[in-house]
Amino acid sequence: MGDFDNQSGPGPAGTTIVEAEDLDPQASADMDEAGGGSSLLTVVVALTANGLLAIAKTVAAVISGSASMLAEAAHSWSDTGNEVFLLVAEKAGAKPRDEEHPRGYGRATYIWSLVAAFGLFTVGSLVSIWTGVSQLIEGGSGDEGGFTLSYVVLAVAFVLEGTSFVQAARQVRGHSKRWGLHPLRYVSDTSNPTLRAVVLEDSSALVGIVFAAAGIALHQATGDARWDAIGSIGIGLLLAVVAIFLIRRNMEYLLGEGIAPAMRSRVLARLLEHPEIDRITYLHVEYVGPQRLFVVAAVDLVGDDTEPSLARRLRRVEHDIETEPVITDAVLTLAPPEDAALQP
Repeated sequence: MGDFDNQSGPGPAGTTIVEAEDLDPQASADMDEAGGGSSLLTVVVALTANGLLAIAKTVAAVISGSASMLAEAAHSWSDTGNEVFLLVAEKAGAKPRDEEHPRGYGRATYIWSLVAAFGLFTVGSLVSIWTGVSQLIEGGSGDEGGFTLSYVVLAVAFVLEGTSFVQAARQVRGHSKRWGLHPLRYVSDTSNPTLRAVVLEDSSALVGIVFAAAGIALHQATGDARWDAIGSIGIGLLLAVVAIFLIRRNMEYLLGEGIAPAMRSRVLARLLEHPEIDRITYLHVEYVGPQRLFVVAAVDLVGDDTEPSLARRLRRVEHDIETEPVITDAVLTLAPPEDAALQP
């Protein structure tokens, strides 16, 4: 099968892009190898940073009694647990297909990413909101001597979270530039849930640190602990928005995310390039994992063969199609002669 060129326009809103150089075998293989390694490195960097920060923020929260700092500690602990789930997701989704799972284990990536997002919502968001509301009701003021420690921990946290974010952002910029998309659009549309989770969690962590610092500073300046509590609630609401978005996107992939019409046309054109395919009357393409597609097509093969010969030829063509790095499984059936042919 011939190579695609490496140009593709962005898909419309609500559709998803294929991150494999438009099904170009060599380019997509290189991209998959580099992308997988980058995603794993991104998660490891985030896990290390969040683990260290969770400990530091917890100590600062205990000493200062700050609701915002306690919310930040909960945020970091939830992120640390989430990174573990994302590592499991990367490993589970990378398993090759077998007889029991002919379309591979790619959807396991979305399941574990969904678990991670739910953990962000429960441990990070709800705990932060509950902490802030409790302090508002109780009117606690915290330890006035803990402000300096809180500022130091937040400053270190900003640097570490920023390092993790830069690693993830570098990966996003490279892929988004290749597709001609805005980085935020790419994060929303990509089929890679690990990259999306790390980028959004790191960016929300940076914003959360600003919320916490502002709440603590206003508490120190006014002597009113309600500002600290409001900072905690703000962090919780921020995490809720991020978590709900991640949960929704992972559910969409588990339910069957569609590809952009332009990408579907390229898949159709690529299939028609096969020397044994004369026409195609039906085509269904869906994601079965990050950068992995399941293709079903009704085709009319060239020539006239007996039924047993056609069956063997269909299996050979399926095997040829599955050599494409982004196509995990292909199922072909014979097209009814009265059905109209699809055009790219």
